[in-house]
Amino acid sequence: MQKFVLKNGMTVVYDRKPTQSTTVHVTVKVGSVNETVNVSGISHFIEHMLFEGTKKRPDSRIISSEIENVGGELNAYTSNERTCFYVKVPKKHFSKAMDIISDIIQHPLFDQKKIDKERKIILKEINLHKDEPRFHQWVLFQKALFKEHPARYPTYGSVKAVSTMTRKDLLGYYSKFYRPDNMILSVVGEVTGIEKHASRFSFKRPNSVIQNIDEETKQIKTEVKEKKNILNSYMILGYKTPLRINKDSYVFDVIKSILGKGQSGRLFEEIRNKRGLAYEVGAYHEPASSYGYFAVYVNTAKNKIKLCTRLILEEFRKLKNVSKKELDEALGFIEGKFLLDNEDTHEWADELGFWSSINDARMAEKYLDEIRKVTVKDIARVAEKYLTSEYTLAIIG
Repeated sequence: MQKFVLKNGMTVVYDRKPTQSTTVHVTVKVGSVNETVNVSGISHFIEHMLFEGTKKRPDSRIISSEIENVGGELNAYTSNERTCFYVKVPKKHFSKAMDIISDIIQHPLFDQKKIDKERKIILKEINLHKDEPRFHQWVLFQKALFKEHPARYPTYGSVKAVSTMTRKDLLGYYSKFYRPDNMILSVVGEVTGIEKHASRFSFKRPNSVIQNIDEETKQIKTEVKEKKNILNSYMILGYKTPLRINKDSYVFDVIKSILGKGQSGRLFEEIRNKRGLAYEVGAYHEPASSYGYFAVYVNTAKNKIKLCTRLILEEFRKLKNVSKKELDEALGFIEGKFLLDNEDTHEWADELGFWSSINDARMAEKYLDEIRKVTVKDIARVAEKYLTSEYTLAIIG
């Protein structure tokens, strides 16, 4: 892995992979946690606008056609802490990928007509998430879990904020956060001249203070319910957990594997296979730089929620008696999934961007080493410390 910093402060990570594809990926360290209520959803709005034209490429169709005409893909996403853009192309088109992604990052037009058009699309996206319980349950859960931390707000924002956001708001936020010292360029594939190509990111922004987000650790038992005219009920039960830099976050990755690894996890076996209480059941762990949480999700009948809650808590208690065999199986699952997922140049570029935003891209290469250090004693200790009766429960039904 090659890592260096441009003169303007942009971090560049290059990992050579002998594949036919190359991915150019830009991580901007900004997301919904950086927003205020008045501009809730602005990170996501800007993500949309960067595809809506530059001076060199004034239309979104021109941008997409250049990539799609060589069989590549261009996309982006916004999370609580990151906004990411990537281009994946056959490796011979690496220069074209760099030219396009550096152009849209540095020279967006923010045309007023396109702002108004994209606003309508985002409002439809918000309604789509609200209509779909599988999406909305996580919004309800995070809002109940976090009392002060801005991770309690959805990345797509609020209808009120998106409806009233101005071009001035977008430009001000873009100028504050879209600056080279707040970005990571990660390139994965088999290319040459990475330093020369990276220098296309030649822009500079005046430094402004980016406020650090304080971690929220206190766990308070909370239960929220939202009525909806649906046949099934949806529930999420979970807790605040350590940040990604904390060694216990790796233990939670292993706990997630034990409880929720596909159809052989403890939760799937107990709740679906044995009792037929749900079609969907699983575990989720999200450790970030300023927050973390672990949760179990189940869709079930309204009159089975209490039973499912009891069964989940019982599975947490059983974590004090994990066998060495079960631990090895969980580690094998994590290792296999990590290696298979990251064969893809896009997935690995995104992984490098994530770890670089947390601390250092090299931590991605050491991830499996950290996972292999987890013991059955670690699992028992972490489960007892965090997976208590002070849970947060969110229910839609």
